[in-house]
Amino acid sequence: MRFLCTLCLGVLFVGCSGAPSRVIPEAPARNAAATAIEQFDADKDGLLSEQELAKAPGLKAGLKQGDTDQDGKLSAAEINGRIAAWANTKVARMQLVLMITRHGQPLASADVKIVPESFLGTALQAGAGQTNAQGRVMPSAPESDDKPHGLAPGYYRIEIQTANGDIPAAFNTATTLGVEMAPDSNILTAGPLRIEIP
Repeated sequence: MRFLCTLCLGVLFVGCSGAPSRVIPEAPARNAAATAIEQFDADKDGLLSEQELAKAPGLKAGLKQGDTDQDGKLSAAEINGRIAAWANTKVARMQLVLMITRHGQPLASADVKIVPESFLGTALQAGAGQTNAQGRVMPSAPESDDKPHGLAPGYYRIEIQTANGDIPAAFNTATTLGVEMAPDSNILTAGPLRIEIP
C-alpha cells in the first residue's frame, strides 16, 4: 500500500553561545563509524549503499549531507567527517519539532520516540514526547541542570506509536523514518517534511 509520509521539523540550537559553559555535548563512541560499517555493510565493500542504509534510517537520512564524494554511498571516513562536524559546532542539544498527521488529520496523543542509531554508542540519549491535539510534539532526552531540553547531534530513528497499536510497523518497530540532528542537516534546513501515516 502506498502512502505519503509527512513530518514538520523545526530546530533550535543550544550550544556555547549564550548557554552555560557546563553544557557539554554528548559524544558518539570513538569507533562509531567503524561499527556502522561492520553492522550494515552486507557486501563487505567497505561502503554503505542506499539499500544497506535501509536498516539504519537515521544514517540514511544523512546520506546526502555526508556523501562528500557523491557516489551514493557512505564510507567510514565520511561518517567520521559528519561526527567531527557535529563536535566542531559546539552544539550540545537541538530542539526538534514534529507535526504528525494521519489520513490528512493531526495525529493526537501519539507517543513519539527519537532513538539514536545503536552504532553511535551509549552516550547519546533517546528522546520522547507525545503529540498534542494539533499533532505537534517536541521530543526531548531526559533533562537536568547540565542537559537542557532537546536532543544531541546525531543520527536518530523516529518511532511513532498510539495506544491502540494500529500504526504500521514501518513507522515504529520496523521504522523507515530517520533524522540527522545537526545544525546543517538537509532534513532540518530544507523546509517542513510532511508524513501522512496510513
